[in-house]
Amino acid sequence: MSASPPGEALAHSLKPRHVAMISIGGIIGAGIFVGSSAAIHIAGPAVLLTYALCGMLVFVIMRMLGEMAMARPGVGSFTGYAALGLGPWAGFTTAWLYYYFWVITIAVEAIAGANMLMPFIPLPMWALAALLIAAMTLVNLFSVKTYGEFEFWFASLKVITIIGFMALGLAYIFGFGPGLARLTAGFASHGGAFPMGLGAAFTAIPVVIFSMMGSEVATIAAVETEDPARNIVRAARTVTLRIMFFYIGSIAVILAILPWANVVSGKSPFVAALSIIKVPGAEAVIGAVIFTAIVSCLNSAIYVTSRMLFEMAQRGDAPAAFGRVSARRVPALGIIVSGVAGFAVVLSSVFSPDALFTFLLQSSGATILCVYLLISLSQIALRRRLDAAGEQLTVKVWAFPVISWTAVGGIIAVLVMMAMMPDQRLQVALSLAVFAACVSAHFLRRQRARNAQVA
Repeated sequence: MSASPPGEALAHSLKPRHVAMISIGGIIGAGIFVGSSAAIHIAGPAVLLTYALCGMLVFVIMRMLGEMAMARPGVGSFTGYAALGLGPWAGFTTAWLYYYFWVITIAVEAIAGANMLMPFIPLPMWALAALLIAAMTLVNLFSVKTYGEFEFWFASLKVITIIGFMALGLAYIFGFGPGLARLTAGFASHGGAFPMGLGAAFTAIPVVIFSMMGSEVATIAAVETEDPARNIVRAARTVTLRIMFFYIGSIAVILAILPWANVVSGKSPFVAALSIIKVPGAEAVIGAVIFTAIVSCLNSAIYVTSRMLFEMAQRGDAPAAFGRVSARRVPALGIIVSGVAGFAVVLSSVFSPDALFTFLLQSSGATILCVYLLISLSQIALRRRLDAAGEQLTVKVWAFPVISWTAVGGIIAVLVMMAMMPDQRLQVALSLAVFAACVSAHFLRRQRARNAQVA
C-alpha cells in the first residue's frame, strides 16, 4: 500500500463549538439514559464513586492526548500519536482496532434505532436500519460542517434534557416534594451509601466505563479545525469535567428521588424518577431523547470510521483510495464503505444472530480498552523522549509518570475484572484475539514488503 497523493486534504470547517459538542455527544448517549440502571443495580448509591473513578480515567486519557497534541502538532488523531510514541505497529493496531469497534457500533446503533421505530413504521428491522445508515451516510457525504452541525444540535438536546432533569429533580428534592428529611430517611432505609459494600463500586466499573468512552472522538474531529492542537487541549481540559458533572449530577438526583432498590436493570431510571415527580409524558420525552442519542452515535460512528480509513491511507496502512477526498473535501469512499460494512453487520444479525453477529459483538467489546491502553503507553514513551531532550511542554500530565502508569494499571485492572466475570470472560478473550490479529497483520505486512523489495 502506498500513501495517498499529496494535496488530498480534509476541509477545516469545524469550529471549537462543534468539537466540544461532538465530544460531549459521543459520551452522553443511551449509556446514561438506560445503561446507568445496570450500574445502579450492581452498586446502589456507591455507583457515584464508580462514575467518579471512570471519569478520572477518561480525564487522564484526554489530558495525555492534549499533551501529545501540543508537543507534536500536526500528527493527526490519537492513532498518529500511538505510531509516534510506540512505533508504526501501534499506529496500525490502534487505528484498525478503533475502526473495527466503530463499524460494529454502526450496526448496533442502527439496530437499536430500528427497533424503536418498528412500532410506528411497518417495515422489517433490517430495512429501517438500512434507512438510518443511509440517512447518516448522506449527512457525512454532504460536508464535515453538516456533520458538525447535526452533532452540535443532537448533543445540545441531550445536554438540555439532562440539565432540565437535574433542575426539576432539585426543585422536587428541596421544594415541592415530600422534603429532604423524608428523602434522606428513605435513602438510609435502603442501606445507605454502600448497601452492597465498597467492593460493588469497583464491580460496576466494567459496566460504567464503556458508557463514558467516546471523548477521544474530539481528537479526530479537531483535525478538521483551523487549530487542531489547541482544540484538542480545549476539549481535554473541559469536556471530561462537564461529562462527569452530567453523569454524577443526574445519577445523584435519581438516587435522591428513587430508592436504588427500585431501579430495574434495562429500564431508564430517568423515566422512573420523573414518574415519581409525576411529570406527564416522561416516557415519551426520554424515549425521543434516547432515539436522538442513538442517531447521534450512528452519525459519529460513520464519521469516525471514514476518518480512520483516511488517516490510515495517509500513512500507508490502508489502500490509497481511502486517502482521497471528494469535491466537498470529505473522504467519500471511506464514508460509503463504512456505511456498507455497518449494514453488513446488521444483516449478520438477521441471518446469523447466534454465530457471526454474536462473535462480532463479543470480539469488539473490549477493543476500546486496548486502544486506551496503547494511548497511555504512547504518552509515557513520548514524554520520556521529550523530557530526555529537554523540551518544555505547555500542557502536561501531572505527576508524571505516576499518573500515567496509574491509568495503565487502571485499564489493565478493568480488563482483569471483566475476565473474572463469567458473562464477560469470552468478550475479553475475543477482543484480545482481535488485538493480537491486528499486531500480527502489521508485522506480516511489513515482512511481505521486505520480501518484495529483496525480490
